[in-house]
Amino acid sequence: MINEWVKEIKENCDPESLGMILVHNGIVRGTAKDGKPVKGMKLPYDENALESCVARLKNRDGIVAIRTWINSGVLRIGDDIMYLLVAGRFSTDVLPVLKELLSTVKNEIVHEEEMK
Repeated sequence: MINEWVKEIKENCDPESLGMILVHNGIVRGTAKDGKPVKGMKLPYDENALESCVARLKNRDGIVAIRTWINSGVLRIGDDIMYLLVAGRFSTDVLPVLKELLSTVKNEIVHEEEMK
């Protein structure tokens, strides 16, 4: 999926505007934030909120593309939770947008529940 996104972006974006592509791949860990073991997680998310967030962020200066995928349902240790991709002109454009996208997804869009 990520390779397809990168290929599509490189083929369809103005090369003068594309200098960086950052990807985040969240993975289910075997321990919770408190260090206790978990068996996996349940992960529903708000699709409309995700679409709104992406629509808002893709209009930032220097951003040429944003792609997201969130794996909803029951996830096991080692499963991919999400892929987030932000492409743009400079690191000063792309890094803050990826950080804001990740923060918004984790704090407002997904509603994870650890399975202990």
